[in-house]
Amino acid sequence: MFDKILIANRGEIACRIAATARAMGIGVVAVFSDQDRQSLHVECADQAVGIDSYLNGPAIIDAALQSGAQAIHPGYGFNSENAAFARAVAKAGLVFIGPTVGAIRDMGSKVRSRRIMERAGVPVVPGYHGARQDFATFKAAAKKIGYPVMIKASAGGGGRGMRFVDTARQLKDAVASARREAKSAFGDATLLMEQAVQRARHVEVQVFGDRFGNIVTLSERDCSVQRRHQKVIEEAPAPGLSHALRQDFAATATQAAAAIGYVGAGTVEFLLAPNGDFYFMEMNTRLQVEHAVTEMIFGEDLVQWQLEVAAGLQLPRDQEELVPSGHAFEARLYAEDPARDFLPTGGVIERFNLGAMDQYGGSVRVDSGVRQGDTVSSDYDPMIAKIVVWGVDRQAAMARMAGVLADTEIAGMQTNLGLLRRAFGHPEFRAGAVETGFIADNADDLLAADSGNDALALATLAVMLRRQE
Repeated sequence: MFDKILIANRGEIACRIAATARAMGIGVVAVFSDQDRQSLHVECADQAVGIDSYLNGPAIIDAALQSGAQAIHPGYGFNSENAAFARAVAKAGLVFIGPTVGAIRDMGSKVRSRRIMERAGVPVVPGYHGARQDFATFKAAAKKIGYPVMIKASAGGGGRGMRFVDTARQLKDAVASARREAKSAFGDATLLMEQAVQRARHVEVQVFGDRFGNIVTLSERDCSVQRRHQKVIEEAPAPGLSHALRQDFAATATQAAAAIGYVGAGTVEFLLAPNGDFYFMEMNTRLQVEHAVTEMIFGEDLVQWQLEVAAGLQLPRDQEELVPSGHAFEARLYAEDPARDFLPTGGVIERFNLGAMDQYGGSVRVDSGVRQGDTVSSDYDPMIAKIVVWGVDRQAAMARMAGVLADTEIAGMQTNLGLLRRAFGHPEFRAGAVETGFIADNADDLLAADSGNDALALATLAVMLRRQE
């Protein structure tokens, strides 16, 4: 096992990784930008090294070497899915805590990943993934596929470079704007086109592999509640799936991971159509933001698994040992204004209180990289905290989350707390009948300006749900 690791990240994920590492007796080195000098993730570390940017791979590697770290954990975002960075880490004689360079490279391209999955027999959305990128080719492809279609950036993620096209008249502008955004965000203007799977759910499967060829799955997560193609609420297991469909998801995710000899933590993402068909969307070759809901229903520490696998150990559990229990939700608390198209707000957190947490025992977990008095910068992801709850079943978990959100107090900036409260009180969400258009379709109900009645209404709902348990 490693004696010391460097965490090449900031915020809540850096704090999360540091907590597990220190619990395992592993020393922690943090890196920080100028504005993060006093941040919580720096306090969580044993050592800290200043850098100019979290994207500066050479500076991060130099900090690891100078501090005596043996491995680098990238967290998520920044360099976590950068094959060149992973290769440079290994070249420097350090261990990259993540998958192989080849897996990162192959899954980092939507075009390449779909070709690999097609060869492996994994179902993919019908579409065009070819090398020709002229408008005439996309026009012909759209006619063959049939409208509506989705335009996506091959190297993209987080909804950037993605456009929904309903008619042929919209196609030219959509291709041009998607190409510009893809080039700006990822340095790669390559696009692909897919049939738009409407009223679909976003269901993903947590996979884990080791260097001995073992691969396991840890249930599935439903991540259908999204804004601008980015997740807001996640839950595990996914509600309303038959046992057979769950088994199909697990088997297909294992098949996908095996096709690239996957090592470490990864997530295979699928679109689930209303008729029960599902299609490979992409594979994230890192730990997901929403990994906490999986940890809650399995009682496992996935960061510890990452460290053990990266150190050359076998997976700590066989598939037969992995039996989920109960239900978990994660709500992402963001510094943003839902009423202004989720514009990031930022500012100083004047008050941040989640109520009497001890009343929930070990059933509530809050992952955060900020404290009361800290500044949420618009230069980085506007996440304030991930609020995660567990219950014996979905209804119990919903009741618990409703109570926690009703108790939560935050002041100093506009946040999405009101949206989260209203989402957990919405009848479609309570019934588990949501798809990726849930927020947009219910904007009038969910995106209204916050009122003092939201917390009271949610607290009342929490009581009602508990009485029905």
